[in-house]
Amino acid sequence: MKIEMIVEKTKTGYSAYAEKYPIYTVGKSLDELKNKIIEALNLYFEKEGKIITEKDLKIKLDLPHFFEFYKVINAKALSERIGMNQSLLAQYIKGNKKPSTTQTQRILKGVQQIGSELAAIRFLL
Repeated sequence: MKIEMIVEKTKTGYSAYAEKYPIYTVGKSLDELKNKIIEALNLYFEKEGKIITEKDLKIKLDLPHFFEFYKVINAKALSERIGMNQSLLAQYIKGNKKPSTTQTQRILKGVQQIGSELAAIRFLL
């Protein structure tokens, strides 16, 4: 079971809500927010005996928040990798422009490809 949580930036940190369940929570950081999401979901599903873990979550972020949280991803290198103009990607990341669905999927595919490659790496011991 994947529970989709929509995450938004607020003046004091972050908020999250579920579209299919009456669950809402806030946190000062994304890490704190994830913990509070899991806590809120476990309280909601307590009577059903379900235990929710991070694996059960599907976090939805917009591009600016994604790049803020995953600062390790270099936007310049990503733009080169996916064949997108660097300044255009920078405008998406800053929130100055909103990418189309096609552009969002292009960026997501590039990020997921990097993630898959990183997950497959093994170091020599």
